[in-house]
Amino acid sequence: MVAPKDGPWLDEAAGRLVRPYTVSNGRTRPTTALDLMSQVMSTGATPFGYLGPEHAQALALCAGPVSVAEAAAQLRLPVAVTKVLLSDLVDCGALTMKPPALFHNPTDRSLLEAVLDGLRRQL
Repeated sequence: MVAPKDGPWLDEAAGRLVRPYTVSNGRTRPTTALDLMSQVMSTGATPFGYLGPEHAQALALCAGPVSVAEAAAQLRLPVAVTKVLLSDLVDCGALTMKPPALFHNPTDRSLLEAVLDGLRRQL
């Protein structure tokens, strides 16, 4: 048998040894509103209580600002599960969350017209 490349939770032949939703105890809704582009970052505070190895991996990944989408990709977990893990860490004070820096109105007419003009120039 070949040793797993990504630690004890991944077997090269079998794939993940733990189903993704068991990581979040079957929870699919985070307690903190997180968007795919939300930025999370470690606060340096030690989380209280036992959180699990995936929480520790997520916390280590968030030493610098990282988006929820990037964290999900790095953790190789579905976004819904990643949001629950990150939300747990925000709730216990180990992570801080910053919403995505979008325009005040993402459907601003001038922005949409500029995108349309750019697309027309490409055609």
